[in-house]
Amino acid sequence: MGAALEFTDANFEADVLNSSIPVLVDFWAPWCMPCRNIAPLIDELATEYSGSASVGKVNIDDCPGIAQEYGVASIPTLLVFKGGEISDRFVGPQPKPRLQEALDSAAE
Repeated sequence: MGAALEFTDANFEADVLNSSIPVLVDFWAPWCMPCRNIAPLIDELATEYSGSASVGKVNIDDCPGIAQEYGVASIPTLLVFKGGEISDRFVGPQPKPRLQEALDSAAE
């Protein structure tokens, strides 16, 4: 994995819900081709937003409970959390500017 963090059952609450900065969570699976196609973009955002936002991934095969809790029915699903609450939800691959806008908005 690149610059993106890995969120799991063990760290999701601490690293996402209790984060003091916005968090972009990419719900994905290794067998999902669109998920693999956007992986470099997710890593780019993780590098660019280092310090101002967290960017990471949840493997739905490894952590199905988290995906179910947030109603992830298809992947990739990207959620932006602010103060432990979802501020934006995207289903399917998204252009980088749309994700940047969501992170910038959550940081305000």
